[in-house]
Amino acid sequence: MVKGFVRCAALVLVLLLFSTPVSAADFHIGVVTGTVSQAEDNLRGAEHLIEEYGNSSDGGMITHITYPDNFMSEMETTVTQIAGLADDPKMKVVVVNEAIPGTTEGFRRIREKRPDILLFAGEAHEDPGVVTSAADLAVNTDNIARGYLIPLAAQKLGAKTFVHISFPRHMSYETLGRRRAIMEVACRDLGIKFVFETAPDPTSDVGVAGAQQFILEKVPAWLDQYGPDTSFFCTNNAHTEPLLKRIAELGGSFVEADLPSPLMGYPGALGIDLSKEKGDWPAILKKVEEAVDAAGGSGRMGTWAYSYGYTNSAALAEFGKRIVEGAAKIDSLKDMAECYNKYTPGARWNASYYTDAGTGVRNRKFILVRQDTYVFGSGYMGMSDVEIPEKYFQISK
Repeated sequence: MVKGFVRCAALVLVLLLFSTPVSAADFHIGVVTGTVSQAEDNLRGAEHLIEEYGNSSDGGMITHITYPDNFMSEMETTVTQIAGLADDPKMKVVVVNEAIPGTTEGFRRIREKRPDILLFAGEAHEDPGVVTSAADLAVNTDNIARGYLIPLAAQKLGAKTFVHISFPRHMSYETLGRRRAIMEVACRDLGIKFVFETAPDPTSDVGVAGAQQFILEKVPAWLDQYGPDTSFFCTNNAHTEPLLKRIAELGGSFVEADLPSPLMGYPGALGIDLSKEKGDWPAILKKVEEAVDAAGGSGRMGTWAYSYGYTNSAALAEFGKRIVEGAAKIDSLKDMAECYNKYTPGARWNASYYTDAGTGVRNRKFILVRQDTYVFGSGYMGMSDVEIPEKYFQISK
């Protein structure tokens, strides 16, 4: 019996030795995202990083935390969460995606304690000059170019009316307000009627459920009012799912989400189970395309082939990792692009620096990126090849 016990103990010891990493990661990367209800794609990107590089709590590299859904009323919680990452002596990079209000203050507090930590903001909600006062780098969708390209794509899909759905908080953001202004001018130039509709802010008292119910109830009325040749665009992730659901059922078109992705709204709107396709973007795109076609949305509903939110979380963390390891330089667009390409094989990206419309000053810490638009049932629209008239870059909100 004693010999048996000794053999068991020896076996347990061997298993422990082989299941324990030989050495822990040399440094840590903190990734802060929203929850599944507000920003699923961003969170999935962080989960992929954990699969790739391991969880810091288990000797790996990645520390992932989520900020509150109601982040506008719990901003101090968000700031404290971000700043708290600096307490880890091995922390070398912090990525916040989406970089909601409070990110800049969180970064400032990290700077005070740990100036050695690289600070990256993905899809910053705060104005470019504000967030880059603390961040080493911010990467947003190219809302300047998309302000023209989305109405142009809507026109190609047959739209005679373009409905832009948002709320005051988002319209106070420089990049979103400027994009809306560009869209309005672009629609006028393209012969499309521009309409602005207000919907509840999901961070308000109505919450996500109330905001989504509003969209479900209003889209039929909007289609009756503006007609079937109407293209819809919304600035909020939570609004996207109910909007897609009604468009698939009732008509109208949808070029792409504010933060485009095959996962943005489509699985919930069309009841698509993508558990088997997890992480396989070509397979995800194919399955979503089949569901859109079955729902009658073929040729009028689009996306980016690869998720922007997912890629932002993963690519920014990868970029930070390479900088710390000496394999990349922070001021190299080429080095950054290689990190985005790692997670989106075959995708076509455009990247440029943000230029302030009022001063004409280029902000080299604020990068704008975009992919080509993919319309289910029709394929790529070639929007990444469109030359955007210079006048649209001069429009301010």
